[in-house]
Amino acid sequence: MPSLFASYLRVYEPLTAFDRDRQIFWRRYVKEGRAVAPLEGPGRQRTAVIEALGAGWTRLPDLPDEAYVLEADDTLLVCPWNLRVRVAEAALSARDGVPPVLADAFVPPILAGQAKAVVEDFRSGARVLEHGVPRLHEQIATWGVPLRWFVFVDPAERELTVRPERRVLRYRTEISKARRRASRGLAVLRKSVGDAPITEAVEEGARWLEEFHPRSVVELDYGGLVQLLPDEALADDDSPALVAEGLAGLSRGDAEAATEAYEKLVARWRAVQLLERCN
Repeated sequence: MPSLFASYLRVYEPLTAFDRDRQIFWRRYVKEGRAVAPLEGPGRQRTAVIEALGAGWTRLPDLPDEAYVLEADDTLLVCPWNLRVRVAEAALSARDGVPPVLADAFVPPILAGQAKAVVEDFRSGARVLEHGVPRLHEQIATWGVPLRWFVFVDPAERELTVRPERRVLRYRTEISKARRRASRGLAVLRKSVGDAPITEAVEEGARWLEEFHPRSVVELDYGGLVQLLPDEALADDDSPALVAEGLAGLSRGDAEAATEAYEKLVARWRAVQLLERCN
């Protein structure tokens, strides 16, 4: 399966964050050895969705309950895929801002109607009462890492492996630390730049983190992007440090330092994004 050139922001929650039925399901899931490794997950997700949708794209099928699993300090942490809801949201997003004729060609009205029903059911009050607050545990970005994600992690939390058979660059942190960083960063941005797009993006991320159990773990995974970057670039990557440097510059009123850090980040990730256009 070819690499998916995407990055991922995930939240792993302890079993106590789920209702009783889900706790039983996930315990059995792990005991049976069904948990999927993050390196294999994106390809498995794509295959499951394509096979389930079929060529007609006329219905929103049931999709398997799968998850990534972590074990930390004798605690089982789970990051469910929520594939059916994510496919439904993607189908609705694909129709936004597109002329009806094109929208119907890409996402038929029958599929769009089913997708809307799935999303509304997922967000409905009835589901909240039965299963707790509905939440999606994984965000995905293609051909780059959103700069706002770097606000949540620290350079010291990096895990890097560059063996030929296993290339990984990721950051893992306690959600309490990620929330504090988001709060500090948001305060600096509100004071320095006001209601700018970056402020709104960090605020949205901070709200998302608040949905999860306080003993959760946050993971920023470079995913398939590691296949686009040489070992030296991965080893030298200091994107979280540059974000922290930029925020520090803003907080002390040093616009020049903040701009320099921001321009370095933009240049680095623009080079990755431009690879999408290569044939």
